Amino acid sequence: MDAPNSLTSNVTIGLHKTEPHTDAIASRLNWLRAGVMGANDGIVSIAGLVVGVAAASPERSPIFTAGIAGVAAGAVSMALGEYVSVSTQRDTERVMLAEEKRELEEDPEQEFAELAALYQAKGLSAGTALTVAHELTERDAFAAHVDIELGINPDNLTNPWHAAFSSAVSFTVGALLPLIAILISPVPARIPITFGAVLIALALAGTISAQLGRAARSRAVLRIVAGGAIAMMAAYAIGHLIGGPL
Repeated sequence: MDAPNSLTSNVTIGLHKTEPHTDAIASRLNWLRAGVMGANDGIVSIAGLVVGVAAASPERSPIFTAGIAGVAAGAVSMALGEYVSVSTQRDTERVMLAEEKRELEEDPEQEFAELAALYQAKGLSAGTALTVAHELTERDAFAAHVDIELGINPDNLTNPWHAAFSSAVSFTVGALLPLIAILISPVPARIPITFGAVLIALALAGTISAQLGRAARSRAVLRIVAGGAIAMMAAYAIGHLIGGPL
């Protein structure tokens, strides 16, 4: 009689000591990944903007003005876009949850059969699938159905305000790096110094992104650094070609 309990305890301990399995941890990882991407957007977009202006004018004032305006506009744009996107996703999830709740209330027997069939389709035997469906239904039928049918945790829906704030902050933090680098550098060396600072920051962002996604680090870093370098060179070329008084 003690063996099953001991086995269950060992399995539970094993889950705690290995990779994360909870929705909360997965959600935090998603936000961290989104934060890295937001910072990357801030670095690349503002670096391109200030390098382009610096190529057209050696004065710090227009660089500062354009940089601050770009940071403000970019942060608001990122926050608004994330808020609208996540709000739409959350509205859709709520509609789907309401529909599933209605179906459970109107035809619980059919929903039970559907739940058992879904577990059987995952590889369980018919008897085991019925047992699992019965036990989950006894515990929380609604949670069981939305988990396997929709992949949604009704108690952990994404908050659009959190998403908007996270995007705005990460964009701003990333954007300040090229702006500060180009403003504090001596005029003759401001472009090379900014290029170097931005590429180092992008390499770091690529490394973090690769670790979060368990992807090849060298490939992720190469993609993000090459993209940022191309963006800055294009902005510099445009500023140099069309800069000056109109």
